[in-house]
Amino acid sequence: MKKPYILVVDDEPDIRNLVQEILEDEGFEVRVADGGDAARKECRARRPDLVLLDIWMPDIDGITLLKEWSGEDELPFPVIVMSGHGTVETAVEATRLGAYDFLEKPLSLAKLLLTVERAIEADKLRKENIGLREHMQPLLEPIGKSGVMRQLREQAKRVATHDTWVLLTGESGSGKGAFANYMHNCSARKSDSFITMLAGSIARENSEVELFGSEEGESIHYGRLEQANGGTLFLQEVADMDLETQARLHSAIEGQNFMRVGGNDPVKVDVRIFASTNKDLELEVQAGRFREDLYYHLNVVPLHIPPLREHCEDIPELLTYYIDQFISQEGLSYRHFSVAAQNRLRNYSWPGNIRELKNLVQRLLILGSDEEVGVDEIEGSLSGHSAHRAGIGSIASGAIDLSLREAREQFEREYLMHQLQACGGSVGKLAKLVGMERTNLYRKLRALGIDTKQL
Repeated sequence: MKKPYILVVDDEPDIRNLVQEILEDEGFEVRVADGGDAARKECRARRPDLVLLDIWMPDIDGITLLKEWSGEDELPFPVIVMSGHGTVETAVEATRLGAYDFLEKPLSLAKLLLTVERAIEADKLRKENIGLREHMQPLLEPIGKSGVMRQLREQAKRVATHDTWVLLTGESGSGKGAFANYMHNCSARKSDSFITMLAGSIARENSEVELFGSEEGESIHYGRLEQANGGTLFLQEVADMDLETQARLHSAIEGQNFMRVGGNDPVKVDVRIFASTNKDLELEVQAGRFREDLYYHLNVVPLHIPPLREHCEDIPELLTYYIDQFISQEGLSYRHFSVAAQNRLRNYSWPGNIRELKNLVQRLLILGSDEEVGVDEIEGSLSGHSAHRAGIGSIASGAIDLSLREAREQFEREYLMHQLQACGGSVGKLAKLVGMERTNLYRKLRALGIDTKQL
């Protein structure tokens, strides 16, 4: 387990040394900086888990640092502000910029320790909530009592105890992400971050920044690899990663360090990597679309997740799980599936696997009114869904089986590219057309990998 890393920034040596000593006695890893410029260098060298920041310093004041760190987004780590000359205005400004709390000097050491613990815990919960919003409720363990699933869970548990990299293979929607999360939670890294990155959703020009982070002037963007330091990085659909990013990832894996885009100094990381794919990576290597050296690094332990049709006896339990989930999280009304309906679903081929089943349950709970879901309703939903899939023109093939977040990103990319072309490449005209503030629109275009200069 990685100790939380705390940076103490204060120009008074007695205070920073005392705070360092106390925090180290409590089991934290601590570094100190005697001013704003030193703090910049420390944050560039390594992303802290928390910063204790003095406001009044001779070179650069704490408010200026807060503004630099927050940039256009939220702070990349929790910050507790300290000041012996605090005013209400200063406290309000620090809080507005995202500071977790404001402590007055002389410091109460008991309050300091309590605030540090609460800030770290709050940041951990914030990250977990991001995961909840993106993936709804994470499974404590993959659902299923079938022999296939019992054997797979046992295999995943054994793999989790070793700090090796894992390559999860299987069809889209089969549950590779659930097993990756399960192995992380069964590992020695479970108290640290589980960070996901969907390789195919990020355009080539943005994938390196998203993965490795970037430096521009005093502004630092911490990428997914650095966010996962001490924990696990899950690279979804890794076969879709471009060759240039693959090369940089391979170098980072071998050396356990990397440089941010635009940076000059290497950043050390200790990360376990899980990767998933629905493609045959050996064939991708033979075709020259995937690096052979990276393939062998990722494929230390292969774990194949079977399609739902190969363990259809788990369908009743999956139905119950997703019914309960949508009732508790979305307030939908309870409905149960008749025996005939369950039997029909057990004999369905499930091309979209567990993701398709989850979407089916949500759709039936929203649209149905009777307490029982009968076989006729199942037949109508399956046939109507198939017709709907066949009739979709504007959505790329397979998008209907993506998660809501992935499908939304794909739609937004196609929509904005179409509208930008209609505006002759003018972002100003596009901002008026779609009703977005120009700065936010630029940020959205960058996030979606749309290069306005190429349109």
